[in-house]
Amino acid sequence: MPSAQWLLQNDRAVIEIVLAARGGQDLVRSLMADTGAGTRQSVFQLIVDETDCLQCGAILIDHVQLGGAYSGVFPVYLLNVRIAQVNFDEPVPVVGVSQVPQGFDGIAGFKFLNRFHYGNFGNPDSFGLDLLPLA
Repeated sequence: MPSAQWLLQNDRAVIEIVLAARGGQDLVRSLMADTGAGTRQSVFQLIVDETDCLQCGAILIDHVQLGGAYSGVFPVYLLNVRIAQVNFDEPVPVVGVSQVPQGFDGIAGFKFLNRFHYGNFGNPDSFGLDLLPLA
């Protein structure tokens, strides 16, 4: 059984992250887990609503040209992301967009998911993450 596991949402794999907003209020966000979003070489790991980036005091670090579901040039922010169940608490490069997929708060792309063991771990109704062993 993985350290972190979530039920599918709208029949799609999902993970939950926590963002620390200014003023001490945590924002829990449900992201669609999508290995087709980005590559191992992408400059971003997550795609979230730009409002969340600004509300959490994220630092603008770059801009990126995207194609596919999101086409155009988008800002890339450094945003602190937590997943307590797997002891993950790190700044992550995220793309800020004005519209996220319906029913979700954003997308966890391949580069982020690839930091973990991920999958259904034998339960077809859920999606989970576990830490990779230290190299």
